[in-house]
Amino acid sequence: MIPKEILKKVRRIEIRTRRMVNDLFSGEYHSTFKGQGMEFEEVRQYQPGDDIRLIDWNVTARTGQPYVKKFREERELSVVLLFDASSSGKFGTRERFKSETAAELCALLAFSAIKNNDKVGLIIFTDRIEKFVPPKKGRAHVLRLIREILYFKPVGITTDIAGALQYLSRVIRRKSVIFLISDFLSEGFYKPLQIANNKHDIIGIKVTDPRETQFDDFGLIELEDAETGEVILVDTGSKAFRKEFAARSQEDVTGLKRSFQLINLDFINIRTDQSYIVPLINFFKMRERRL
Repeated sequence: MIPKEILKKVRRIEIRTRRMVNDLFSGEYHSTFKGQGMEFEEVRQYQPGDDIRLIDWNVTARTGQPYVKKFREERELSVVLLFDASSSGKFGTRERFKSETAAELCALLAFSAIKNNDKVGLIIFTDRIEKFVPPKKGRAHVLRLIREILYFKPVGITTDIAGALQYLSRVIRRKSVIFLISDFLSEGFYKPLQIANNKHDIIGIKVTDPRETQFDDFGLIELEDAETGEVILVDTGSKAFRKEFAARSQEDVTGLKRSFQLINLDFINIRTDQSYIVPLINFFKMRERRL
C-alpha cells in the first residue's frame, strides 16, 4: 500500500509539471525530438510543383494519370529515463534533495513525451539495476513512473553508470531518447556511454547541490560521503580551502561537459538552488537550431 503522503506528492508534482508542459515545454519538446523517419501514408494525383521523384509509377501506369506518394513523419518515439537512485541523491542544503529535483525533472520530461504521443520507460539504478519499467503511453503510466521514483527503496548505495548503460543496451533495442539523470559520482562509464550513444540519443543531466561546489565559512566541520560512509574533517574557515574546493568542483563539471562533447553527447547542468526551466529551454532551443 502506497502511503498517502507519497500519493499527495505525486499529485503535487503532476499538477506542477503538467502546467509547465502545457505552458512552456510541449512545443519545444516536439520540435526538438523528431520521429524515426518517414512512413508511407497514401498516393494522390500529381500537382504542378510536386517532386517528380515521388511519382508512384505503378499507380500512374494503372490509372493513366500521374500519382505521387505521400509520406508522414513517423512521430512516435520511445523515451527512457535512466534514473540514478544512489545514496548521494539524498543530499540537499536548500529546499529539496537532489533526488527530489531529479524526480520532478523526470515527471516534466515524461509528461512532455506523452503529450506528444510518445512512449516513456524507466530504469532505476544504483550500483545495480533496481527497477525496469518498459516504455508505454498514457497518463496512468507516467504517474506510475513518478510513484516508482519517489517510493522505490533501492538496495544499492553507490553508483555504477557503466552497468546501467550496458543493461540499457540489452533491454532497449529500438533507437530511443535517453535522459541519464545523475550526479555522475561514478567512474569508468565513458566507453559504455559512447557505445550506447551510437545506438541511442543520450542526454546527460547532472543534478548538483550548491554545497557540492562551494562552502561558506562554517569553521571546522565533518563531511560524510553518502555512498561510502567515509568521514573527513575540513576547515571551511580557510580561504585557501574554499578557493581550492570551488576550483576543483568547477573543473569536475567542465571536464564532464567536455567529455560529453567529445562523444557528441548533450549535457545539461541543473542546480537544486536554481530553476531548471531556463537550462531546459536553452537546451531545447540549442537542439532545435542544430536540426
